[in-house]
Amino acid sequence: MSIAINAREWWALRRHDMVVASTLPPPNNPNAIAQCRAKQCSQDGVKAGAKAAAIAFVASAIPVLMGARAIPWARANLNYAAQAHIISLVSGAAYFIVADKTILASARKNSFEKLGAMEALSL
Repeated sequence: MSIAINAREWWALRRHDMVVASTLPPPNNPNAIAQCRAKQCSQDGVKAGAKAAAIAFVASAIPVLMGARAIPWARANLNYAAQAHIISLVSGAAYFIVADKTILASARKNSFEKLGAMEALSL
């Protein structure tokens, strides 16, 4: 039993070390702050995209599934694979559109902040 507890503690410490190492900038890299900002922008984009995909999944699944059972044309022409394809396409499109917009907005914000800092230094 103590081996399992020791292994759990070892994995918890190792995971903590990896999380801390991934969030701290490397000391010898001159672009460390820019790299950390870029990583944060991409992580924010992934989170926003996943939320949008979940919402789009529910918003598209309900009408597609109900329409395939109630509308005669859809009942005759949309099998289960077609229904799943429609729902997954909508979810995937929502993910990529929202993630892209979020990453670009964060990058734009960071570039304007850098521009403002450079103008403040030149004054």
